[in-house]
Amino acid sequence: MLTRRSLGLATLALPALGGTARAQSFPERQLRWVIAYGAGGPSDQFARLIGRQMASRLGQNMVVDNRPGGGGVLATETVLQAPADGHTMLMVDNGMAIYSPALYARLPYDPDTALTGVGLIARFPLILIVRTESPIRDWAQFLTAARAKAPTFGSGAVASPQHLAMEYVARVARFDATHVPYRNSPAALQDMLAGSVDCMLTDSASSMGAIRQGQARPLAVMSPARIPALPEVPTLQELGLSDAEAYAWMGMSVPAATPTAAVARLNTTLNQAIASDEVAQVIRNLSAEAVPGDAAAFNAQMRSEIARWRPLIRDLGIKLD
Repeated sequence: MLTRRSLGLATLALPALGGTARAQSFPERQLRWVIAYGAGGPSDQFARLIGRQMASRLGQNMVVDNRPGGGGVLATETVLQAPADGHTMLMVDNGMAIYSPALYARLPYDPDTALTGVGLIARFPLILIVRTESPIRDWAQFLTAARAKAPTFGSGAVASPQHLAMEYVARVARFDATHVPYRNSPAALQDMLAGSVDCMLTDSASSMGAIRQGQARPLAVMSPARIPALPEVPTLQELGLSDAEAYAWMGMSVPAATPTAAVARLNTTLNQAIASDEVAQVIRNLSAEAVPGDAAAFNAQMRSEIARWRPLIRDLGIKLD
């Protein structure tokens, strides 16, 4: 027999059942993954590769929407203007999530509050390299030469992870260095190999080809442990720079108002896609690192990097507007 008390409990249970049903039905339609770079580049290729893996697990198509321009502002606005229901995601990286508020005086949104992380996709160790014709053969020789005469170093853009990491290394190792920005990392690498700049602190995806072909000499890596592809190359931490750790990375974020159940489903599926044989092999080939984890861990990482890199950007006086 239904009593007043049991009727009340049944009524209270209805919202919870409705929430469970919505969580189980997500996604309900095609998904869209917006990226801030053009078709054919590394970010686009990663998004399409991972998107296929996620789509097969979620039971819905996933479209990659390329929105280059404005240092990621256009892509971010596109996502923030969409319904915050988990069906529209943003590929984020260091520049968009960490550096932008320190680089631009005015943004049409606050990335710290407008977005929330879903998960980290991969991180790319940074490697200090010189061309093989250089007389510098190790970190000790590099440091001696750098303190005697400021080296020039190239990167793919002003305020890129590679640029800021080198500025950080120069500060803590107490030498001056002159930054030469290029339109992209391949152009900077080509000029370094030609002798136009002295060195680069660049990501593994950009540099491993030149290292394997004997065109570039690695001096140190900026990860806490040596990387499997270069087991003989020491870390900067081993060499005395105790806090020298930096990566280029990419991840997935969504509007902050996205339901937690949708974020959790996306996170689980993203981690499964990264762990798939197809994606894992590509990550290994680039000497990158997959870092599976939940959304909370990704958000905590971003908060930690904000505290570290934004003060450096402001101290250097770098502005892009």
